[in-house]
Amino acid sequence: EGIDKKEVLLTGFNGRQHDHSLHSLTAGPDGKWYFNAGNCGAIFTDKSGKTFRMNTNYRGGAPKEFFYTPTDKLGGAASDDGFVWSAGFTVRMNPDGTNVEIVGHGFRNSYEQTINSLGETFQSDNDDYSSCRNSYVLEYGSAGYYSLDGQYKWQSEKRSGQSIPRAHWRQDNPGTFDTGDVYGAGGPTGVTFYENGALGDKYKGLYLSCEATRNIVYGYFPKQQGASYELKRFDFLSSHGHKSTEHSLWFRPSDVCIGPDGAIYVADFYDPRSGGHATLDPTASGAIYRIAPKNFKPVIPKLNLKTITGQIEALKNPAVNVRYIGFRELKKTGSKAYAQVAKLLEHDNEFIAARAIWLLPHLGKKGLEHCYTLLENDQSNTRLVAYRALRRAEINILPYAKILAEDANTAIRRDVALSLRNYSAEETGSIFVDLVNNMPKKYDKNYVEAIGLGATNKEKAIWNFLRKELAQQSPLNWSKNFARITWRFCTPAAIADLRMRIASDKLSIKDRKFAAESMAFINHEKAALALIDLAKLEGPLKDEMTHWVFMRRLTSWSKLDIAEAIKDIYDPEKIVVTPMTIPAEPEVKTLDQEKILALKGDVHRGKDKIMSCTMCHNIDDVGPNYGPVLKGWASKQTREATVNAIVAPSSGIAHGFKGIEVLLKDGKKVQGIPDSKGDPMIIVSTAGVKQIIPKAKIAKTTFMKQSLMLSAQQLGLNEQDVADIVAYMKSWK
Repeated sequence: EGIDKKEVLLTGFNGRQHDHSLHSLTAGPDGKWYFNAGNCGAIFTDKSGKTFRMNTNYRGGAPKEFFYTPTDKLGGAASDDGFVWSAGFTVRMNPDGTNVEIVGHGFRNSYEQTINSLGETFQSDNDDYSSCRNSYVLEYGSAGYYSLDGQYKWQSEKRSGQSIPRAHWRQDNPGTFDTGDVYGAGGPTGVTFYENGALGDKYKGLYLSCEATRNIVYGYFPKQQGASYELKRFDFLSSHGHKSTEHSLWFRPSDVCIGPDGAIYVADFYDPRSGGHATLDPTASGAIYRIAPKNFKPVIPKLNLKTITGQIEALKNPAVNVRYIGFRELKKTGSKAYAQVAKLLEHDNEFIAARAIWLLPHLGKKGLEHCYTLLENDQSNTRLVAYRALRRAEINILPYAKILAEDANTAIRRDVALSLRNYSAEETGSIFVDLVNNMPKKYDKNYVEAIGLGATNKEKAIWNFLRKELAQQSPLNWSKNFARITWRFCTPAAIADLRMRIASDKLSIKDRKFAAESMAFINHEKAALALIDLAKLEGPLKDEMTHWVFMRRLTSWSKLDIAEAIKDIYDPEKIVVTPMTIPAEPEVKTLDQEKILALKGDVHRGKDKIMSCTMCHNIDDVGPNYGPVLKGWASKQTREATVNAIVAPSSGIAHGFKGIEVLLKDGKKVQGIPDSKGDPMIIVSTAGVKQIIPKAKIAKTTFMKQSLMLSAQQLGLNEQDVADIVAYMKSWK
């Protein structure tokens, strides 16, 4: 006793010493352990013997030996659970590493997840470019950074005219959950959920999210809204204020948690720079802040886990790790703990009361029967948690799903849909009918997505059943609900009906366009050929269909045998590639960063001088969206870090903007950022010039060590110019 023993539960995660690899481990109210990993991907086997293949095309940011499982060669392979998953992802498992489930995927690099006592998962996720987000994680759902098979990043599927935040997370595509709050450029880190503690009921239900780049800990009070949550952001803790100084920007909150004493604790990395794999603080300083009422005296409770009373006290604790211990011990105690756990259901804090519900199925016959009765409770969240508790206890949920499929609460119906995922079409068909009949009148992305996730791997059978039972056999008379479900199911069974809808002038242009979009997301040769065939016809949808054919040909349809059919739209023999390279950085440096820092910048002159950057950056709607979004970035960095980024851009290349060099067989070179690495490759170069390069023309591709951004010296800027630009950028909120 008293000796720590290391045990390897799971292994096979890519990216050792890499910030896009394994992240935080947290405990859920169900007694399960949850952890997540970034988009480095993994191939790992749980203690039950199931292998999970987390698809990704990402192999950058670290030496090759750090990527020691061939995730980039999986090509969209299914895992042993029968489903296709992409990196990054969240795992739910038993504490011994058995019974692993993937409960979210398609992230870029989520730092941490927090699961509140209702069983709701929230997380932040980053794409520093312009689309950092906080969101409710729909169980089994994809955040949309990757295609569902992990083969394509968002850039290759950006629609014409689509905003970057919506494109980043594929918000207009079937197969993704609601984006939540996208707040722009940043660097999100740790998250937590406050349910009870020293700060009292005023902060009950508070979701906290650290934003290291913005020097802020954001706060939200998530409000249930249909099948998702409304997330209204506010600054809970910030170093920006009327007395803020240059050093205020050194505040880099990296994590936040609730202590066993009920206070909120924030870890501060403290550095003038955030991101880019570089630090600038030579002292390696940091701090931990405690947030509590005045005159607060921290007391760590002494728990007697040998008594049921002590176990209950642990379950009531504000700290998630302490209440996990309470759950674990009460579960071991079993039916003897039923009476005291049942009494906890009367607690006036709904989160503490909910903790008791998760235990009921494990507390003997009385506990299980009590949990069943809660499915009829007049409080919707009580019904929801009871349903979830039964699911986690691996109870056959179908009899209760049939009843709750008509529940008045949208969130409960959402969970019913999700719970059908591992049952057959024969067992669930009638329940899906009820779920579709009870779809919200206003489009609810998460509700539609939940039905799609519940129907995964049985879409054809469920679609045909719905078509018959909902009397949708006439394609020109489909209901709005059935058209939307068809869009989400992406099943080849719908090809013939969709073709009729696209071709019919009896339908509105809007309905016909939606049918064309629905056809475009069916990854089947017949769907591709049908859309290509329709795209050859003159009419109001010709451009729309051509757009879809071209986009899908470069992504999910790239493996289909449609090369001959598509030649009228794309002929690789006729493609002419223009060389595009950037000049090498000068060996002799003429700009001194120390001198620049000593100069006073002029905001007005800087506003003019920064326009020299519009070759790559969009500034006040001038220039392409090629380089990272600049607006708001410098206001969250020190002057030192901002000057360094302009004078020596190769010293810290922003994530997602590492360039590649494509050497063609005819000797030409193209440097830029790949939009798509399939055949053909799409590459975007300086000034936002986009080119299509057939694979047959490529000799080799290599990653560039030099930044694609021209340095200040290369742009002909002097030291005063840089100081002026920095002054303007710092004023640009």
